This record gives sequence, C-alpha cells and structure tokens, in this order.
Amino acid sequence: MTRIKETSVLIVGAGPVGLTLAMDLAWRGIDVVVAEARAREEPPPPKCNHVSARSMEIFRRLGVAGKLRNAGLPPDYANDISYRTSFTGRELTRIPIPCRRDRHDSTDGPDTGWPTPEPAHRINQIFLEPILFDHAAQMGRITILSRGRVTAMTQDDHQVTATLENLDDGTTTQVHCQYLVGCDGASSIIRKSIGAKLSGDAVISRNQSSYIRAPSLIGLQTETPAWATFSLNPARSGNVYAIDGVERYIIHNYLRPGEEDFDAIDRDWGIRTILGVDDSFEYEILANEDWIGRRLVADKFRDRRAFICGDAAHIWVPYGGYGMNAGIADAANLSWLLAAHLNGWATAAILDAFEAERQPITEQVSHFVMNHAHAMASQRGAVPDNIEDDGPEGEAARAKLGQQAYDLNVQQYCAAGLNFGYFYDHSPIIDHASAGADTAPGYTMADYTPSTVPGCRLPHAWLGERREGRSLYDALGPEYTLLRTDREIDVSPLLDAAAAQGMPLTLLDIPGETFDHALVIVRPDQHIAWRGQAVPANIKTLIGLLRAGSS
Repeated sequence: MTRIKETSVLIVGAGPVGLTLAMDLAWRGIDVVVAEARAREEPPPPKCNHVSARSMEIFRRLGVAGKLRNAGLPPDYANDISYRTSFTGRELTRIPIPCRRDRHDSTDGPDTGWPTPEPAHRINQIFLEPILFDHAAQMGRITILSRGRVTAMTQDDHQVTATLENLDDGTTTQVHCQYLVGCDGASSIIRKSIGAKLSGDAVISRNQSSYIRAPSLIGLQTETPAWATFSLNPARSGNVYAIDGVERYIIHNYLRPGEEDFDAIDRDWGIRTILGVDDSFEYEILANEDWIGRRLVADKFRDRRAFICGDAAHIWVPYGGYGMNAGIADAANLSWLLAAHLNGWATAAILDAFEAERQPITEQVSHFVMNHAHAMASQRGAVPDNIEDDGPEGEAARAKLGQQAYDLNVQQYCAAGLNFGYFYDHSPIIDHASAGADTAPGYTMADYTPSTVPGCRLPHAWLGERREGRSLYDALGPEYTLLRTDREIDVSPLLDAAAAQGMPLTLLDIPGETFDHALVIVRPDQHIAWRGQAVPANIKTLIGLLRAGSS
C-alpha cells in the first residue's frame, strides 16, 4: 500500500545533525518531516563525546542548551584530559577542563574564559541524542517517522519525491517536499542519489573500539578520574572515555601501521593493556565500535532541491568531536537559508550560499584534524621503552613525553579557533567590499582573533555585567539584525528599504565601545553580512544582495 505525504522539507536521518536542522526549521515556521530508520527508543551508538561551544550557542537559541548541560557525566566529575602510562598507571600530564557544575564560572586553566555564553560541554551521544529527539518531538511543526527508510528519490523543477519504506510492515509512502536534506551518515543514500562523490584520504587510522561496562574500574585508578584518559605506552597506546562517570567506558585501541584487520588484534589483550589490568579484572563488552579514521569531503553538497549535511557530506577523524559539530554547523547554516526562501523573503538564489560557504570550511577543517591525527600517531610511535621505569631516567622520560602530549593536545581540547575563527570569505550573500582594506584574521585549532570583517562570526559581548547582563546573542533578532553603536545615526532609510523588500531586519542599539564600526548587519547564523560607519548609499543593492540578488 502506497500513501502520499506532503511537507515543506524532508530530512533523512534523525541523528544530532538532522534533529538540529529540524528544530531550527520548525523554530523558523517551516513544516518538517524527519525519516529515521531506527526505532523510537533505539539508542544511538556511543560515538561523539563532545558538544562544541558553537553547537551549544545554536542549542541555546533553540531552548535546549540547559537540558543538555544538565545531562551526561555527574556534575562534579572532572572533564580533564589525562595522559598516563596506562589507565591505571602513572600520570604524565593533565589538561584541566572544568566539570559541568563549574563550567560557566571557572577561571582556572586553558579551557576557561571562552568568548561565548555557552562554553563547550562533554556529553556522549547516547545522552545527547534522546534529549534532542524529545525536544524536537514536542515541536508542533515536526513529524518524525521512526522505522522509515528512504529508498529512492527523484526531483523536478517544483518538488522532490522520496520513497519511504516502513521497516516494520513493508508499506511505502511517497513523500512530496519542496526540499530534501540528507543527514543520513557516511553511507548516505542521498549523497549517492545526487551524484556527489567523496574524495580525500580513505584511511588515516584504524581504531579497534570497545564499549564496556566495568563497575570496579573507576576505583583502580591511582590518579584523579578524568573524562578522557590516554594511555601512552610502547606496549599499546589507546584512549578511554568515561561515558557515565560510573561504570561505562569506550576504549579506543589505536592500531599500528600494518595492523589492518580488526579481528587479528586480540581485543581482550588490547583492552587489558591499555587499562593496565591483569586477567583477574572483570568487564563486559556492550558493543564493538571499530572504525576507520578518514578525511573525505563530497565534491558537491547540493543538486537542485536536494542537499547533504554532516557525515553525508564530509567524514574525518573525529578528534575534539568536530565531526558531529561540523554537521551541526551545516544544519544551522542551511536552515536559515531554506527558511528565508520558504517564508518568502529571499529568492531561491540564497540557497547557493550553502555550498559556497560550507564546502570550503569543511575542507579546511578536515585538514586540521587530519594533520593532528598524524601528529598524534607520531607521538604514540615514539613512546620510550623506559616510560614506566622507576628512577631519574624514567621520571625524565615521563616529564618530557607529558609536556609534548600537553603541547600537542591542548589545542584540540581547547579549540577556540575551530569554534569561532572560521569565516566565509567567498559567500555570494556577504558584502565583502564593506570590509575595506581589512581581511579576516587567520586562525588555528586553538587560537582566533575576534573580528567584524564581513564573513566572520560576530564577536560575543555581554550587555552589562556578565552575571547580571544579557548575552548579545540573546538580544539578536531571529533573522537579520542591524547593530547600532551610535544612536545619532538615522538608520530609518535602511530599515524602510528592508521592509519594502520584505526582508526582516531588527534594530538593536548596543553600547558604543562594543565594536569598531557604528553599524553592523548580522545574519541569523551570527555571521556578519555587512558593516559600515554610516548608512550606505547603495541601500537597495545591499538589501538585494542579502536577499540573494532580488530587487
């Protein structure tokens, strides 16, 4: 039996990326259907362990950041990164990360003082995704079709038609939508359907990963428990993430060059060696989660009315959680563009900005993480044989490796640059000419320079004292916002021109010392579209550009 269903947007995949897209579209007044092959209560795999500050800013706008912040590890469980000779062995160094109880107030360590109202949050996907799902399911414009698998799609100039199979009873539904977005992971059927091809580096690392339950493990440590514990040892190096802070962990056994068969490496031996425990230690394997680290980016993110986001569009080594978080950024970018057109205030040409903006950024980030993966592999391969020895030589070896591990990895786990530094320098809907002679400042994984150069993320500011004041981001309008630092400037011509062309533009007056330009136009995704010291002479042209060339 075939049924017909219609919606504005069909999203394929209800993981964190698809759910973020659905929530943001619904928040903007767009009806959405989400197709998900898993059952409603089926848990996700214990994959991503980190929600970036940029993602938390997005979740703050959607009203779900507080729910996420209150979930995951216990409130007082250290979010530190510990490097040891084994999980139960001697500590080489530690990167301090505040526990979630202290996240907003702590000022100690390299992961504090973030220029954002929502610093990063360590939470595994098994806790994250159900919260997002429940939040989305309560939004009136979202319909989630669990146990629904999209098997085919076609499109013409007016709509996309997708065939949706009910995995429980075998019935099919024809879903007619104006736009379709594939958030369906690395094996994306939507990517294949639009003819997009992945290219890059097919194998960077192989990782034999095991999701375990071990109630006694937390008490065997000789060091303070940490969220992430790296074992650096010539016998075997690996990483252990605390999932619930009580008894569940995921252990990554980093396979060495030449170790290409996951099953050829004794899993139990690898786990015990990384943990530093003997055969009497008892644990239960809940799931094998083996994976290959890659660096692959699709050659296109769109074919007419069909788009791809997240792992469907790019796959890379998920250091720092930036695989999922890059996908969430994709979703936030695409959502406002789709909504602008579907709500009637922007032309279809605005959709060209998605690929023009996101593809170069994902290519860039993929190289950041690949290079970091290679550096980490080199460090694991150079662990001295005397790393566990007593005496001065062993102590010196541990001190040296500990400093090297800290210097290399603090940039990954305190990654302000990856969160806030990226910019859109070739976007068709940003007035790059208003930058004047300035260029967007460069950034690294760890470091960035706040800037109002068009294309950059709007630097965050508190309107008033931090504890009593309001985040600038909370004060922005839902679509375009005109920030004015000088109330003497008459901006009515700009506001009137926007209103005449149907483009939402909210005026927000802020303190004069906040930015170096008197006027700044901010997009719905908090990137800067234009700046100036006065209302531009070519107002109609500017509004047309912001609406993607309409007049």
